[in-house]
This record gives sequence, structure tokens and C-alpha cells, in this order.
Amino acid sequence: MSDPNNPHIEHRTTPQWGLYQRENFWKVNEGQTVPFNTDPIKLESLAHQKLSQGGWLYASSNAGMSQTHQANRQAFYRHRLIPNQLVDTNRRDTTTTIFGHRVSAPIGFAPIGINKIYHPSAEAAVAKVAGELNLPYCLSTAGSTPIEKVGEANGPGNPRFYQLYMPHDDELTISLLQRAWDAGFDALLLTTDTWQLGWRHDDVAGSNYAFYRGMGADLGLSDPVFRRRCQAEGIDPDKDVVAASTKWIDSVWHGRAWSWEKIPWLQEQWRRISDGRPFAIKGIQSVADARKCVEYGVDGIVVSNHAGRQVDGAIASLDALESIVDAVGDRIYVMFDSGVRGASDVVKALALGARFVFVGRLWIWGLSIMGEEGVRHVMRSLLADFDILMGVAGFNSVEEFDRSILESYPKMYSLIPDRVL
Repeated sequence: MSDPNNPHIEHRTTPQWGLYQRENFWKVNEGQTVPFNTDPIKLESLAHQKLSQGGWLYASSNAGMSQTHQANRQAFYRHRLIPNQLVDTNRRDTTTTIFGHRVSAPIGFAPIGINKIYHPSAEAAVAKVAGELNLPYCLSTAGSTPIEKVGEANGPGNPRFYQLYMPHDDELTISLLQRAWDAGFDALLLTTDTWQLGWRHDDVAGSNYAFYRGMGADLGLSDPVFRRRCQAEGIDPDKDVVAASTKWIDSVWHGRAWSWEKIPWLQEQWRRISDGRPFAIKGIQSVADARKCVEYGVDGIVVSNHAGRQVDGAIASLDALESIVDAVGDRIYVMFDSGVRGASDVVKALALGARFVFVGRLWIWGLSIMGEEGVRHVMRSLLADFDILMGVAGFNSVEEFDRSILESYPKMYSLIPDRVL
């Protein structure tokens, strides 16, 4: 929909995301340039140029030999979309509902930690853009901006969720949950695949760990319970930031695993604090674990392998999604992330049964290149891509994405280079 005077615009129920294409085509007429190329390969390359070595390595490193990361991308290649022709898509609707929120598209901001290493504006800039676009924002416990400031930046009434790395300190966990709820975060996502960071060769080789340099512990440094814990050990969190930051991250990625037995307690605490708002588990890859989530009364799951950053040689998250949806898709709200690089990837995940898709590295690269405006450009481009794809492929709503729109080929992981997009 490149004509801003198209009479159908006034009848559409969602913003005309596709018009962002026209806006960029027109810039040269006004002596302006497009912020940067959003082709994922070129986007990643530009972010590499902009970031410090440490920032780049933390953004790009995967577990082991990156085999899980590679599998994530290959899984998307084996599914091909089947477009429809001569379908009236003039009034198509890109919206969907997640946890009671009507949002612009089935696309959200995945939780990513220490945004400050990518740009000084950090999580606040990202949350602001998410609010503008009415897309769900998810704040990581490893974020580098206090919960309250992120909630304020996101804006009143906007959908925002809190991702928890659960400390082995119940009082601290409850404090984090209460702060998140008070700041307007109304769904909780517990990540279960990161009790400890996966082995990432480049980060290890360069001692590349911002937390041990005093950066990225803002959620802890602003927490009253954690500050008391520091003071009890003789650490002044305002003066000895390195020691406090080290203690914080060692409390969060602590090398000590939780088990299913802890889930009822966490559910009880969150539902008490939030008056029953949704609780989800992020990191599910097996049918057995998905069934366990149903058994425990979990409201939703994020089928995710942490974008290949935790377990090397694991199955592709998209392949896991297919099996999990078959097993429990009618009994739990299924979400997806890992390896998404464009609108067609979003559509494929939805067609395989996900009800919502989170993206991460795309907006991190945009943040790295141009801060808030970089995030805005990347996400408006993704929305435009999604809107236009629906228009030209013959889809009027996200409910039309199911397996009938895919031609799918057998799983096959051929030998490919060590680094792929």
C-alpha cells in the first residue's frame, strides 16, 4: 500500500506499516538518506563496524561451534511459503492478541541483557520504540537499566513483560517480581536454559564479560533487597560497583539449577503479586517439557534455544516448535524465538503453530548502529515487510497462517560454514 491516498486506508484497522517503504523511497527527493540497510547480512556487518570488540563479541557469540545457531537458520529454509493470488487484501489486519493485549502484529522484543554495551541509551530507548509501535517489550533480568526507568520509557498502558532469571534468594526474587508489577510489567517469563552461560569461545578468550567490569547490574544495584545483601558482605554498591556487579550476576547466572519443584512456588508468588496475570516459561525445546508445563498449569511457553547461545549441537528451535505444537498447542499459549531474520520467518513460525514470535538480534543491531532511531528503523522495516508480505501473498489476517500455506521438506542439516546468518 504505497499510495497514501488509497481509499482503503481509512477502512483498515491497523496502521499502514507498508507505507514505510514509500517513506524511504521518497527520502532522496527531500535531500535525506535512509538510516541504513536492513538486509540482515548488511545490518549485522554494519553493527560489527560500530561496536567495540567486546560489544560485538557478546552480541554475536554462540555456544560452542555455533551448530545450534546454524540449525536455527537452516530450519527456516526447509519451509517455503505458498502465496495466493487475486485475493482482496486491501483491508488486511496485522494485529493479534497476547495475554489480553491487542498488539500491532505478532512480533515482540525478545529479552536481551546489558543493552548499554550496544548503545548508551540502552533498554530505555528500546522500550520507548516498542511502546510507540504497540509491540510487546520484554525486559531481561540482566538488563542495564532499572526496571522502573524502563517501564516509564515504555509508556502507560503498553504491553510489557518481565523475563526472570531466578536467584537462589527467595526474598530477592519476590522483590524483583514486585518491582516489575509496580512498573507495569504484567506477564512473567521465566528463562530456564541459563543457570550458567553456555561456553562461548570468543567471549571466554577475550575475558569478555561486562558484569565483571561493573556494567549491566542495574536491576540489582537498584534493588533494595540486593543492596542489603551487598552491605551485609561489606560491599558498598555505589562505590565498589565491580564487586556489587559481580555479586549480582553471580546471583542470577549462578551455576545452580532449579527444578520443576520450584515452579509452583514461583507461580504462587507471581499470581499473588499480579492478581493472577500470566506466567510463562522460556526455553522449552522438548515435547516432554512442554507437557510438563501444561501439567503445572503454566499459561504459556516460549519455544526457544536462546538463539543457539546456550547448548551447542541442539535441535533447531523451529523444528522443536513443530513437535511441541502437535503435542500441546491446543492447551497452552505457544510463543517462539530463535533465528528470526525477517517477516517470512515470522510467518513460517506462525504457520507452524506459534501464536506469537519474538525477535532479538535484529533490533540489537539497530540499537548498535543508531541507538533509538536504529531500533525504530529496524522494527518499522520489519512491520512494513510483514504488512507487504500479507498484501502480496494473499493473506488478510494472522489467523490465516497455518500449515496449509507451507511446502515443507524433510529435515536435513548439510555441512555449511562455521558462521552463517
